[in-house]
Amino acid sequence: MEGNRRGTVAIDGKMICGSGKDKLRAYHVVSAFVTENHLTLGEICVEETTNEITAVPELLDLIDVKGDIVTADAMSCQKKIVEKIIDKKADYTIGLKQNQPALYKDTEDYFKAFSADIPSKTTIEKGHGRIEKRKYQLLTDLSWLEQKNEWKGLNALGCARSTIAENGEILEFMRYFITSLTNLETFADSVRKHWAIENQLHWCLDVVFREDASRARKDNSPLNLNVLRKTALNLVSQAQYKRISKKRLMFRAALEPTLFLDILFDPSSVSPQK
Repeated sequence: MEGNRRGTVAIDGKMICGSGKDKLRAYHVVSAFVTENHLTLGEICVEETTNEITAVPELLDLIDVKGDIVTADAMSCQKKIVEKIIDKKADYTIGLKQNQPALYKDTEDYFKAFSADIPSKTTIEKGHGRIEKRKYQLLTDLSWLEQKNEWKGLNALGCARSTIAENGEILEFMRYFITSLTNLETFADSVRKHWAIENQLHWCLDVVFREDASRARKDNSPLNLNVLRKTALNLVSQAQYKRISKKRLMFRAALEPTLFLDILFDPSSVSPQK
C-alpha cells in the first residue's frame, strides 16, 4: 500500500480545559487530522484521557482511511487498534513506549546493539535560533522478534533520534515506533507529519481561537464550538492572503465582507495577489 501520494491521518486527543466546572469533567476530544490539507476528518469525545484507547477504534469506524497512513502516539500502541487500522486497509506508524514493556525493551536493545547496521536517513533543519538534526532508521528484518505475529500488519520497527543545538546546549531525544511500512522515506515522512496535529490543530485551537479560555459549558456547546473552530481553521488554512497570520487574516475578514465571503465559500481563491 505504500506510494508517494498518500494521505497521513494523525490521531490524537486534546482536552477542552475551559469546559469543566465543579463535578463536570472537561471534555476530551480525540481527532483524526489529515496533515496534508489541515482537515479534521472526524472526532469523538471521551470522558478521560485513558479512554482514548477504546475511542480510537470507534473513531476509525467513522472515517475512511483506505490507502492512507494512520499515525498516533504511544497511547494508541494497542493490538486492537493496529488490527482495526489494517482491517480498514490502511498503514500505520505508532509510537512505542513503556506501556508495551516487553516490545519496547526488545526494540531499544536491538537498536542500541545493531544501530550501525540499520538503514538510516538524516535531515537537518535550521530556524528559530536552533539546529535540529533528525536521524530516522527502519528495521524490516523482524525474524528475531517473538511478538511479531501478535501485532497485525507489523512489518518494521522504527527509530527517530533528534539532536537539538540551541543556546549552546545540545539535547538528544530517542523515539521508537511500530509500523506496517517498509520504506524508510515513507516512514520518516509519516513520523514528521504526525506533529502537524499538535502544531497545526491543537496549537491553533489554543492560540488562535483561545479554546481553553472559552467559558462555554451549557449542554453540548463546548463540543459544538469545537467543531465550528475546526471548520473555520480549515478554511483559514486554505486561504493564502498576503502571507499574514491566521489571527490577522480572521480580523481582516471581519472588517472586509468580500474577503470573509471568499474565505467562507472559496478559500483557495484568496491569494497573496488578491
